[in-house]
Amino acid sequence: MTFDSFFDYCISKKGVKETFPFDETTLVFKVGGKMFALADTIEFNSINLKCVPERALELRESYMAVQPGYHMSKKHWNTIQLHSDVDDKLLMELIEHSYQLVFDSLPKKVQYEIEIG
Repeated sequence: MTFDSFFDYCISKKGVKETFPFDETTLVFKVGGKMFALADTIEFNSINLKCVPERALELRESYMAVQPGYHMSKKHWNTIQLHSDVDDKLLMELIEHSYQLVFDSLPKKVQYEIEIG
């Protein structure tokens, strides 16, 4: 996955905003003010994605490139090394899972406001 395809896929989701809350190179995608994906814009070697704990463990056992989230909650976040045993199709599924997990945790009013745009 290229940085451009990662960026385009994340930003295409409803209600998504791009931010740089940590430094000038760590891009964070948020929905409803909550993070669902982040990556370094200069050294695009990995991405951090939120995941339900059970699936996070399964992914870590199945793919060498999936590790507990770097500088994140190890229970709820994975760091996925790019250009590895994780193909683009799975990466897109994991981005979607992360987005949906965060979206579903938002208050119903916020979800509704995002849905109607």
